[in-house]
Amino acid sequence: MRELTRHIVSSASALCLLVLAPAAIDAQNVADADKREVSAYTLTETGLGKYSQATRNLKGLKIEDCDDDSEARSLSDAVAKIDSVPGAKAAVQSAGMTTREYVVFTFSLMQNGLAAWALEQPGGKLPPGVSQANVDFFRAHQADMQAMGHASDDSTCSDGGDDENGE
Repeated sequence: MRELTRHIVSSASALCLLVLAPAAIDAQNVADADKREVSAYTLTETGLGKYSQATRNLKGLKIEDCDDDSEARSLSDAVAKIDSVPGAKAAVQSAGMTTREYVVFTFSLMQNGLAAWALEQPGGKLPPGVSQANVDFFRAHQADMQAMGHASDDSTCSDGGDDENGE
C-alpha cells in the first residue's frame, strides 16, 4: 500500500492531495455526478500547463484544519475548501483555470494514476469508466507531475499531525 500511496502522491501537488485525497479514495463520498465529471474529463497538454502554473502559484499556501471533519465530500466541497484559503482562488485563476477546473484536473490525475498503477499489477485491467487515453497521458507525464509534487511540498497542513509517511 505504501507503494500505491507514493505513486498517487507524486501525481498531484501536496496542497490538493491534502484537500482532495480523502474524497478521491473513498468513492462513496463523491456524488455520482462528480464521478461522471471526473471520468469524462480529458487530460491535455494545455490543461497540464495551466495546472502546473496554478500549482506553482499555490506554493507556500497553508491549509488549515486538515482533520477528518474537514475532508471534501464533493467537487464543490473541494472547491470551497481551496477557495477558503486566502489567495488560493486568485493563484489558480491567474494560471487560467477556475478552481473547479483545478479540482477536476486533480481528481482526474488521481483516478488515472490509480488506474495506471492497477494496470501494472498482475492481471490488471482498466477500471470501468476510465479512459485509456488519460492513463496514457498520465504515464507520459508522470515525471512532470512528480516534479510538481516535490516543488510544492511546503504546502501542508498547519497542524503537523502526520509524519512523512502519512501516519
